[in-house]
Amino acid sequence: MSVLAEFVKERRKQANLTQLEFAERAGVALTVIRKIEQGKTNLNMDRVNLVLNMFGHELAPVRTKELNQ
Repeated sequence: MSVLAEFVKERRKQANLTQLEFAERAGVALTVIRKIEQGKTNLNMDRVNLVLNMFGHELAPVRTKELNQ
């Protein structure tokens, strides 16, 4: 399971929320939460950030050039 999937699932469970409750609070569809927690890779970054914002985090794109420094 991906780091993102583990993070979201663990935090959601710590908040004692079902996937549906969490999706509603984050303002995303239930399928978004399911895809994240299943480690799917075809995710919309805007939707992922809505979920991560619930925990005070966000993803940002990284340029390949920045990784090679």
